[in-house]
Amino acid sequence: MSVNLITQPHLREEAAIEPDPPNEALPTKDTQIIAIYGKGGSGKSFALANLSYMMAQQGKRVLLIGCDPKSDTTSLLFAGKSCPTIIETSSKKKLAGEEVRIEDVCFTRDGVFAMELGGPEVGRGCGGRGIIHGFELLEKLGFHDWDFDYVLLDFLGDVVCGGFGLPIARDMCQKVIVVGSNDLQSLYVANNVCSAVEYFRKLGGNVGVAGMLINKDDGTGEAHAFAEAVGIPVLAAIPADEDIRRKSANYQIVGLPGERWGPLFENLAENVATAPPMRPKPLTQDGLLGLFKPDQVGGDVVLRPASQDDMRGAHFAHKPSLEVVYDAV
Repeated sequence: MSVNLITQPHLREEAAIEPDPPNEALPTKDTQIIAIYGKGGSGKSFALANLSYMMAQQGKRVLLIGCDPKSDTTSLLFAGKSCPTIIETSSKKKLAGEEVRIEDVCFTRDGVFAMELGGPEVGRGCGGRGIIHGFELLEKLGFHDWDFDYVLLDFLGDVVCGGFGLPIARDMCQKVIVVGSNDLQSLYVANNVCSAVEYFRKLGGNVGVAGMLINKDDGTGEAHAFAEAVGIPVLAAIPADEDIRRKSANYQIVGLPGERWGPLFENLAENVATAPPMRPKPLTQDGLLGLFKPDQVGGDVVLRPASQDDMRGAHFAHKPSLEVVYDAV
């Protein structure tokens, strides 16, 4: 049944009310829950493993949750070893008639607590639905009663379905961090995440973007230009360095206090902790392309409309319509 706004003027009045101004103050909860989004391969899992490790060395209680179906978030933290995922463990326990316990899915290293939600086997289910099921199980395990300073959620940014947008849509986190490099595809994903945050802010949501983490920074500047254009700070820029690449490929933590890259991750930890959630200004597709030189992204290409002749490979003779048109009474 449809509702006529003309006959229901109070509905029109309600629809005209603007949402409350965005809350850009620092989170007031004891636990900061932060969702990190980035394109697959952008290095968000590498950055999060090192960030969580550094936070733990600074005396913080940190929980790292991998929310990517690839289940690779914790691999670097655990020196290449994969831990049982919540989805996989839940299925096995259910078949055995047993309950999942926290010690079945959560593991620690040097003060960092970590777990993987996981996902369905290829072709056998929806990754987003797997995320939703994983969080439902976390709630049963007492997620809201756990005592941590920071909970870091590693989300795949390429996928835009509801499951992966859960923290933003349901205010499950206080702020979002986007990860990107100086390439169009990773910035396209980062811009999509900013668009999702802005969309839910207009619906009354409270999640904001705390900033951007630039990974594999080669100095060309597109990622910095993107952050400035959408109105968010750069929390850190991790250089495209051979030492970082080699150690990361060998599952080594580089964010160690007193080591070469320690100060970089100490600064990142400070910025992540203190950066307030902000309301971004997402770019249009043309605005995003404008950050790059035309020869880098094909920006000098002109759209040429196709004709019926083109589509048929021959001359097309337009035929008059047989539609009956009645004169207005």
